[in-house]
Amino acid sequence: MDMQAHEQNSSPTISEQRFTFTGTGAEYFRIWIVNLILTILTLGIFSAWAKVRRLQYFYRNTHIGDASFDYHGSPVAILKGRLIGVALFGLYSATIQFVPVVGVLVLIGIYLLMPFFLAMSLRFRLYNTSFRGLRFGFAGSVKEAYLVFLALPFATFFTGYLLAPFTHHRIKAYQHGNTRFGQTNFSFDASIGGFYLIYLFAFLQYMGITMTFVIAGVVGAVLFKDNLSDMMNENQAILAAVIGVYALIIVAMLVVIPYFTSRIENIIWNGTRIAGNSIKSKVSARKLAWIMISNFFATVLTLGLFKPFAAIRMAKYRTECMTLVSAGEMHEFIASEQQKAGATGMETAEVFDVDLGF
Repeated sequence: MDMQAHEQNSSPTISEQRFTFTGTGAEYFRIWIVNLILTILTLGIFSAWAKVRRLQYFYRNTHIGDASFDYHGSPVAILKGRLIGVALFGLYSATIQFVPVVGVLVLIGIYLLMPFFLAMSLRFRLYNTSFRGLRFGFAGSVKEAYLVFLALPFATFFTGYLLAPFTHHRIKAYQHGNTRFGQTNFSFDASIGGFYLIYLFAFLQYMGITMTFVIAGVVGAVLFKDNLSDMMNENQAILAAVIGVYALIIVAMLVVIPYFTSRIENIIWNGTRIAGNSIKSKVSARKLAWIMISNFFATVLTLGLFKPFAAIRMAKYRTECMTLVSAGEMHEFIASEQQKAGATGMETAEVFDVDLGF
């Protein structure tokens, strides 16, 4: 009995803490409108400072318990990255117009550099993210970046996209599995089979909607052939067919995208672990679809002025669908990580000081 009681007392306590988002549309609208005006007035230069202000607002309003995240990125570093991007795009545009062969070579060169850029961008973004004053980090190698961002996409293309779920899984494994909080690494154990099932169901949904439209169109054309020929000429019939295709695409996307996005988001976060702590994500496809559709129409009807409110609605829903499941006291884990970070010193080497997140 004593041994059983001792084992029960020594077992870790499981606690759950919901993620919360405290930002409001009215607050963010003021930040957004100032960012927009200053970006226009400075011909885009202020966009780097705008990005920092935006990320700081969203990070600082994302909480776990009584603590929030923070973003420490330098606007100058972001501006450097954007100038590099503009320079590369300008070089490509000039050469493809006047010397197409050189332009193609420049494009290939940019494509070959992209995995390096993406790896450095992940390193920059995570190093400049913190929780309770403790920085995140990224340990993914450039070599692995070339595998997941270059080699696997090529293989996916040449296999008729049959490898798309596998490639998607490996990209997320690279991102989440190489992230660390303080000195402790995250792990990623989502199943590849789960990714394939999500892709399969999304494909079947899309094909089902497509076939429904096609069958309805054929049946309608057969039943009302004579009436249709009286009502419209050939050009009008072509226009009606084009409108029908666009309607098909819109309806399919309104069904498939929320399903795919919610299921992928859930499987990714549910497969993410750190030192016995895990994340539960319960994004609903139906609720996500409602937010996406209503945001779209509200933004269109307000000529874009609803955009910051739409961003807040989406961030609040997706954030508050997440729960941190801790095996023990979270504050003790964070305190331990802070001690480790203090013992080893701040990580400064190999932190790329340019944000290349194109």
